[in-house]
Amino acid sequence: MPHDAVLLIAFGGPTRPEEIRPFLENVTRGRRIPPARLEEVAHHYERMPGGRSPLTELTLAQAAGLEAALAREGLALPVAVGMRNWHPFLHETLAELGARGHRRVLGVILSALRCEASWDRYKDDVAAARARTPGAPEVDFADPWFGHPKFLDAVAARAGDALARVPDPQRAWTPLIFTAHSIPVAMADEAPYVTEFTAIAHAVAGRLGHRRFSLAYQSRSGAPGDRWLTPDINDVLRSLGADRERNAAVVPAGFVCDHVEVLYDLDVEARATADTEGIALHRAAAVNDHPDFIAALADVVRRSVAATA
Repeated sequence: MPHDAVLLIAFGGPTRPEEIRPFLENVTRGRRIPPARLEEVAHHYERMPGGRSPLTELTLAQAAGLEAALAREGLALPVAVGMRNWHPFLHETLAELGARGHRRVLGVILSALRCEASWDRYKDDVAAARARTPGAPEVDFADPWFGHPKFLDAVAARAGDALARVPDPQRAWTPLIFTAHSIPVAMADEAPYVTEFTAIAHAVAGRLGHRRFSLAYQSRSGAPGDRWLTPDINDVLRSLGADRERNAAVVPAGFVCDHVEVLYDLDVEARATADTEGIALHRAAAVNDHPDFIAALADVVRRSVAATA
């Protein structure tokens, strides 16, 4: 049976202030997150315009762009969105797809980097959603796409835009810092997460011809005594400040949209650190619905569908 729809699988996010704490309860259920940390993160969301996350809006834009791109190629597949932690929940979307007669859909996980938290849990949650949803379609999963040339082109375009804001005399040697979500070291040891992140950074820097670049991590959570991937982006900025650097370009390559962990952790916290150090921080946008990223997703879908035709 060929695929008859596409399911974009994303993290989810609150769309209004009263949804913030219920959303965070869903995210952290069963995990050892200190209550004070949860309340701190809730305040991050409350500081966003309208007290909401733009993740759902951006993911829906990615879905619309993908559906249009597929249609232009003669592949008339509807593209739906299912979220792990908030509406539209995976089970809600699967129920809707089943009611519309879809029987086999292609799931695309909107996470470039693979680990237990960013990939395996997505698959587990899809399986759990199918189990609770009578008539839910089968779900196959697209292959990892972190190395797709068009995705790398999109990240490079965003990074190039950030570097272009650096005054020309300093631009060529401005530190280019790629960021991804920090994860526990024990989890990273069992996954290709760091290898894939490193590959993205090297490929994008190569596209830009920019020789000075490094990797950093952000958005650490969990118990304070646990070991997580480092260096933290704020520590990198402090080190650059000690070296009297005056510009830094930060590229959230591990994120596919400008949601709260980018908007707060980079635009508020990291920017405050940079300001203290006398550094002008030039933050690249995430790929969001950049045409090259949409083209990458369309190619991933097209290849997957062709393999099952």
